[in-house]
Amino acid sequence: MSTESRPIEAVNGHKTQKLDPTNGEVSRPPWEEAKSTFIQPPEPGWTFGSGANHTHASASAAATTAKHVAIDPFAPDRKALDNYRLLVSGVVPRPIALISTRSPDGTVENLAPMSFFQMVNIDPPILAVGLTSSLKEAKDTLLNLIQARECVINVVSEGFIEAVNATSINAPYGVSEWDVAGLTPVRDCQTVSCARAKESIFSIEAHLESVREFTSRSNPGKKSGCLVLLEVTYFWAREDALNEDKNHLDLAVCLTCTTPDE
Repeated sequence: MSTESRPIEAVNGHKTQKLDPTNGEVSRPPWEEAKSTFIQPPEPGWTFGSGANHTHASASAAATTAKHVAIDPFAPDRKALDNYRLLVSGVVPRPIALISTRSPDGTVENLAPMSFFQMVNIDPPILAVGLTSSLKEAKDTLLNLIQARECVINVVSEGFIEAVNATSINAPYGVSEWDVAGLTPVRDCQTVSCARAKESIFSIEAHLESVREFTSRSNPGKKSGCLVLLEVTYFWAREDALNEDKNHLDLAVCLTCTTPDE
């Protein structure tokens, strides 16, 4: 967090990340290289009024006979965590934003991944980020956003996903997530004072447009999260991924990483 960072070993006493046996990582198949490409839809000859394609029936053994179950998110015996787990397994994939922020005096920097992230408007370009924190209990990213009103959103790709995951650690004060991740801060932004990540193929400078705070339904009176709207002020795109008109990125180069079913 601080620009005067302590050694990386200060974080949990080690430098390496190991596969977590408690969530099934060890039993998963190993990583496979795969090229991204655009393919045809399942039914290229689909016409208006044709309904679902052939993959609908093959989604599961009971796909054609299974009934839908109605779920009340605020049922007395249902926890907020149940709603979270249901949503993150159903609303997929979701892009990941690695957000770089800085305190107004420049003494504290923060780097954190956010999976509640999406674009919501084009003119002006507006991005939305959701944070599960109240304004009163704001952590570094939200606190810096509110105070400095600026950030850099680094779009995450497969080439540095382990480093991004490392930035989600609850680092002690004085430990820089930049050092923990081993990512490269580049301090050449045009409209903000935050650094962008060199490893990100597409980075976006942005200013804070607005913040909306939400009140918990399960704990009335308690603030449970915030929606942050950010107005884009500058783009950074790596030239090997950018077309000549500067309006399209090559998916095969970007290899953008999204959150899978959790």
